[in-house]
Amino acid sequence: MTQDPILSLRTAAGELPVSGATLADVARVAGVSPITVSRALNQPQLVRPHTVARVQAAVARTGYVKNMTAGALASARSKLVSLVLPTISTPIFADMVQAASDCLTEAGYQVMLGLSSYEAWREELLVETILSRRPDGVILTGSLHTDSTRRRLQAARLPVVETWDLTPSPVDMMVGFSHEEVGHAIAQHLLQHGYRRIAILAVQDPRAARRNQGLQAGLAKHGVEVAAVQAMPLPATFALGREGLAALLARCPGIDAVVCSSDTLAHGVLTEAIGRGLAVPAQLAVVGFGDLNFAAHTHPPLSTVRVDGANIGRMAAQAILDRLDGKRVAALTDTGFEFVQRGST
Repeated sequence: MTQDPILSLRTAAGELPVSGATLADVARVAGVSPITVSRALNQPQLVRPHTVARVQAAVARTGYVKNMTAGALASARSKLVSLVLPTISTPIFADMVQAASDCLTEAGYQVMLGLSSYEAWREELLVETILSRRPDGVILTGSLHTDSTRRRLQAARLPVVETWDLTPSPVDMMVGFSHEEVGHAIAQHLLQHGYRRIAILAVQDPRAARRNQGLQAGLAKHGVEVAAVQAMPLPATFALGREGLAALLARCPGIDAVVCSSDTLAHGVLTEAIGRGLAVPAQLAVVGFGDLNFAAHTHPPLSTVRVDGANIGRMAAQAILDRLDGKRVAALTDTGFEFVQRGST
């Protein structure tokens, strides 16, 4: 029985194994010096385009993989930025991740993604592991962390950006918006349109809880109390929206508006309301959060709160890059939000 031959590449210097190729191997195949290869890979703007093309072709032929560890030791940079999210099952974070990744990749950095499942203790373990990898920066979701997480991040002395929130005492930098103000804006909108029996349907997310506090405070200023609150488990789903409205109507059949912690829940509420013969918005108003790509296409179109996740991602990534370049960066950046009125209110 004959064995498969080891994949190899024949060059002027002889036969070269493709796996484990070195910088010197690339240089031999390209017919240039190792220094030129290094410059072509790390500072291509300093090398003639046709030489860069020869080096890139040699890299492809040899299967060479750049040794990032060696580069990190030489430059004191790992070229890694960690991004910690509560979940990837919620579409609202997708634009942020894509924009942050695009910005960092263009600057020569890679994103290391961690998921906390909305649990502060999980985030604490993640941060401990992340810091052991010596990232150049960390982007977090929200401002609620354990004391241990805050101490570790501050002791690490690296750029940290908290996102999707605003607080007067960030770990380092913050890019986001006020959830309390979102709640106030929703309260103002519903009151202006005559709704008074207002219910809340929310998953157990601390940022959603802050929006609900703002909503209740905004209603209370006008002598209106929330008629009912229905908490649902994470993650938010269409089915939970339907179940949540059914539970609210069973407890409080006279409600005339439901404020949902996400568009996904709100979509389920709309479907359940229509299935029960409730006219939206004449008998029941529905408000979501996130302005997801389907929100303008539900029946009726969903009134919601628009947050520019892509802008948050870009600004957070750029804040990391600017700090690494020694530039001054604002501690707090308010990206704002927009209430989008459509046919459901």
